[in-house]
Amino acid sequence: MTDSNESQRFAIAVVGAGPAGIAAATVAAESGQRVVIIDECPATGGQIWRHSTQWGLESAARTWVSRLERSPAMVRTGTAVIDIRRLGDANFQLHTVHQGAGSMVRASRVVLATGARELFLPFPGWTLPGVIGVGAAQALLKSGMTVRDKRVVIAGSGPLLFPVAAALRHAGARLKLVAEQAESSTVFRFAMGLWNQPALLAQAIRYRAGFLGTPYRTGTWIKTADGNGRLERVTLTNGAKQWTIECDLLSSAFGLVPNLELAQVAGCRLQDGFVATDEVQETSVEGVYAAGEPTGIGGVDMALTEGSIAGYAAAGRSGEVAPLALRRDQQRRHVAELTNGFQLRPELKALASAETIVCRCEDVRLGALQPEWTMRQAKLYTRTGMGPCQGRVCGAALQHLYGWAPEVPHAPVEPVPVSALL
Repeated sequence: MTDSNESQRFAIAVVGAGPAGIAAATVAAESGQRVVIIDECPATGGQIWRHSTQWGLESAARTWVSRLERSPAMVRTGTAVIDIRRLGDANFQLHTVHQGAGSMVRASRVVLATGARELFLPFPGWTLPGVIGVGAAQALLKSGMTVRDKRVVIAGSGPLLFPVAAALRHAGARLKLVAEQAESSTVFRFAMGLWNQPALLAQAIRYRAGFLGTPYRTGTWIKTADGNGRLERVTLTNGAKQWTIECDLLSSAFGLVPNLELAQVAGCRLQDGFVATDEVQETSVEGVYAAGEPTGIGGVDMALTEGSIAGYAAAGRSGEVAPLALRRDQQRRHVAELTNGFQLRPELKALASAETIVCRCEDVRLGALQPEWTMRQAKLYTRTGMGPCQGRVCGAALQHLYGWAPEVPHAPVEPVPVSALL
């Protein structure tokens, strides 16, 4: 399908309207470039700044969202990008889908700010109604989910446990336990590192105060979730003993994994599981930049910094990059500390039994898989990763469990109506 409409041609196309994408689109548009920012969500902000109105956002988020709205950047929400191709030396073509209809967007440069998704590790009972992700709990709360008087357990890994625990408690949930799988010594070292970053330290203290009175246990992880048709209880362990807590909601995830599908389709080189970029956030593909979680799980502040660098670089304003690059490099050191502080313990690889469903889309159980296979063999023999999520959930889990390298995706990078491809 081709689209010669001049309104579909831009100097810069930004994919993803989370913090990194908003920063990139804003500074590029303010630099006089014709910019479009595209996102699947109905509003800008991404998962971390999910909102229905500006006034539901914190101050920093509201500032950036307002700045984007005042800029001349064109915003296209509710729109998926399912393919990206190079057309000669100076153009890229993005295949987009909005409400089932496909169209093409052309741009001279592209910024990929596609964010991340949660890492779910399978355990007996993880498919029960009432078991949801940590980030999913946060998103559902922002969308109006009612948790008042519900008994809630949060168990997983990473700093996201704190704000979600505080939000659930504020929403009236009866928070029973927050369990972090990492050992207390590594979490403590990470916390001590925050003394050099007073804003992050103050934020962590504020979040912990938000669920004061609820036990926070390190070195603790889920063993099973049980219930008759839906979640009723969760069993946890610290390796030495185990105990059971009655609950209505279990929120669990073990960190984040980057959304790399579009970067891989575009031909960008990966390094250590992330998109490799240079000093100005340009990838191995000339004219394609990446910012935010695809380049390393670093949180909002680093996403804003990298997005700003990518936006200025794509707009040809390299003079603005140097001071931002210094800030980014400092933030990356914090990311390294974060990664070391919340490394996943080896016991998590043994959570699932042979009867545990691993691929939820195709109902494939762990016992149907062989560790010596590749991801491709698992697809051929069992249809693992062949369902609607296209391996976004089970693929990352199996990479953690067996070390299976993910396959390079093919366009379209997500399921769409056939009519959108014609």
